[in-house]
Order: sequence, then structure tokens, then C-alpha cells
Amino acid sequence: MKLNFQVGDVRIGSGDVFLIAGPCVIESEEHAIRMAEIIKGVTRALEFPFIFKVSYDKANRTSIRSFRGPGVKEGLRILKKIKDEVQIPVLTDVHEVADVAKVAEVADVLQIPAFLCRQTDLVVAAALSGRAVNIKKGQFVSPWDMRHAVEKCREAGNTQVFLTERGTSFGYNNLVVDMRSLPIMRKFAPVVFDATHSVQLPSAQVDEGSPAVSGGQPEFIPVLARAAVAAGVDGVFLEVHDNPKVAKSDGANALESTKLREVLKELLAVRRALDVAHATP
Repeated sequence: MKLNFQVGDVRIGSGDVFLIAGPCVIESEEHAIRMAEIIKGVTRALEFPFIFKVSYDKANRTSIRSFRGPGVKEGLRILKKIKDEVQIPVLTDVHEVADVAKVAEVADVLQIPAFLCRQTDLVVAAALSGRAVNIKKGQFVSPWDMRHAVEKCREAGNTQVFLTERGTSFGYNNLVVDMRSLPIMRKFAPVVFDATHSVQLPSAQVDEGSPAVSGGQPEFIPVLARAAVAAGVDGVFLEVHDNPKVAKSDGANALESTKLREVLKELLAVRRALDVAHATP
């Protein structure tokens, strides 16, 4: 059962490709608003449906010293301001059941982080909020087992659920994307492909005394995104930053904002080519 539904002016599961994009974490109010405006400008010019993503708290950072964000109270204030002033739907992570109700008052989509995709109480609480739910596929979970996460939402009475593929663990410090997972999961829910976390190199700095941070190979973001659209995904997820080198979280695998327009134009071209192929007898 693969349903389609509406989030703001974005139709999920309708056959059109949509974008989830934004910086990894709220670094400041000014930066988050600027990034929302930049991405909206690009997507509006290309008529590319768009949901803004940013996290108020990165609770699963590698190191205790890593920047986590402003926290739920200040983060939700900023998210509401973005939603109201920039006039775009917003998505953010939830890590705790206790936060779900207050986050649902602001966010249009509640996102279950990959490491928490099997946390039943959290998934069910998000579903019961009535908001759309994006469940990121854990790096340790098979695509067919994500059916159970979807069923948790639907058993709670919420059919507005979709899944995001972000790569599978391959050894200790690398991820691999199995494109077969995309059509497998699309049999039971709309699917988004996360092209930025999929090029992440988790805990890449392993020398003693070096900072515990993730690396990345952002040069492969366009390649994987094009492949995913060719495979028929419903949406693409991109962490976008105006200066990835100074980003406070996941800068090594983020897409530089100046490159967003060209990437999206390529994705639209792939999608149009598929439509032509499907329409040709």
C-alpha cells in the first residue's frame, strides 16, 4: 500500500520528485533563515517542490564535544519564524517521545533519525501527532524490514508516512548505497533518497588525538542523486550549506548552495527523460 498525501504545497508519492533540503543543524537564526531563502529561491525558479529541513538538536553526534544546536525551545521558535516568514513547510528530527507534541505544533513533518528507526514508542508517538512522518532507514536495517516501521505508523492511524534511504553500513567507516532498496521500499511507502548522508564517511578521523568527526565525498552527491531519480524515487534529501568548510555539523558531506541549481536541473532532466520513456509506446 503506497499512498500519496500533501505537505503544504508538496505532494508526496504523486509521481513528481520533491526536495527536502537545508543545513544539518540550526547554527544561528540568521543563518537558518538565509539558507531557507536561498533554497526557496532556487527551487521556486525551477518549480521544484521543496520542504525545508534543519535540526534543533543533533542528539546522535559522535563526540560529546560536537555542536548539537540551540535545543528544542529556541530551535522551534526559529523554525516557526522560518515557516511563517519564508512561507515554506518545515521538517525536523525528533529524538525523544517527550518532545513530539511540542515539535508537532510547528513542524509539518516529523523525522525519525536513522539510528532510532526501530524505536517503537518514538515512531508511534510521531504518528499519533497527526503530522507527516519521515522515517530514515537505519544503516543496519534491510529495506524489506522497514515495512515494520511503516506499519507502526499506519497501525497508529497515520498514513502520512514515507521512508528515506541514507546508505548501509559497509565496514566501520564507510557506507554503500544499494539502489535495489529504493524500489523494494516503494512497494509499501513513498521513498526519498538522502544523497548527502550517503556520501558520509562516519568517524573518518581515527588517529589518536584527532577530532571525532565524520568525513565525506560530496563530489559524488550529483551522481547518486541522478541514479536515485532514475530508479524512481519520490524525493531527494540534500543537506545544503553556503560554506560547508565552516559548517558546525556534517559539513564534509554537505552540498554547497551554489551548486544546488545545477544538481536540481539535472534531476529534473532525468525525471523528464523517464516520463518520455514511459509515455512512448
